[in-house]
Amino acid sequence: MDESTMSPTLSTLTNAVTYFKCTTQHASMAVERKLDLIWVEAGHLENDFEGDSGGEEEYKAAWEKMKSADGVVVPGGFGTRGFNGKVAAAKFCRENSVPYLGICLGFQAMVVEYSRNMLGWEDANSTEFDEETKNPVVIFMPEIDKENMGGTMRLGSRNTAFTHSKHDDGSPSIAQIMYKNASVVSERHRHRYEVNPER
Repeated sequence: MDESTMSPTLSTLTNAVTYFKCTTQHASMAVERKLDLIWVEAGHLENDFEGDSGGEEEYKAAWEKMKSADGVVVPGGFGTRGFNGKVAAAKFCRENSVPYLGICLGFQAMVVEYSRNMLGWEDANSTEFDEETKNPVVIFMPEIDKENMGGTMRLGSRNTAFTHSKHDDGSPSIAQIMYKNASVVSERHRHRYEVNPER
């Protein structure tokens, strides 16, 4: 398909997929591995999708793909469509020691899953989806304007301080080890939501 004839939305989606494919291919080359991308529709991993007419086959096929993967990358997105499937993917990966990289909404799904299943906060959620949750583990960033959405994402570098260099059991923080025991790191961000520092 000629990109010049695509709608802006389809063109943006095509560019995003191309970018994702290129970055994961380059990452695999850096560690001298051959990349075999397997695409899974997150909504097909949801329990209620299985009950849809004709959904049983897609549900089964999606979980077979998930179970065959050596690692899972859950990219960003907007809205609730497929979010519970992303949460289910995070749970599967955590319980089966499958590497999981959550980007943007994929990271939110990981935080929600852990909060629900390991901390016992059954209603844990992102305020993007449930503003009334008693356990808002992901929140709209206070410095962002809720009324004017265009061009308001936090962009660029942001300092993050490690406040706990060791876990309660004395083991070192894996995140801090990855950053060579730095006390503060500077990373690029582009988002409106963040993990709730009060939870």
